[in-house]
Amino acid sequence: MTPINISLLVFMIGLYGVIVKNNMIKKVIGLAILNSSVVLLFVAIGYRDGGMAPIIDNQTANSIDTVLVNPVPQALMLTAIVVSISLTALALAMVVKIYAKYKTLDIQRINRE
Repeated sequence: MTPINISLLVFMIGLYGVIVKNNMIKKVIGLAILNSSVVLLFVAIGYRDGGMAPIIDNQTANSIDTVLVNPVPQALMLTAIVVSISLTALALAMVVKIYAKYKTLDIQRINRE
């Protein structure tokens, strides 16, 4: 399986957790899995088989057939990981506050109250 196919599989697992599960903590975990699949997809897009780091020196500048990896998706995903951690922490803090008020994490019970 290619990394893009694995990313799609992980995305579907996270989407299943967000849509089907009623427990809010499981939904937050599903969102984290969704984000991980997007990060994997972008890193897989930047990958080049047999590629080298894009550091240009005399040897790589003179070589025409040198394959370089694309560092931009990887650099952007570092920012996405930080945002994801912040989002997960905020969502879990909201879940704790909701649990303190309703004494349940089940969305169906909260909607009935």
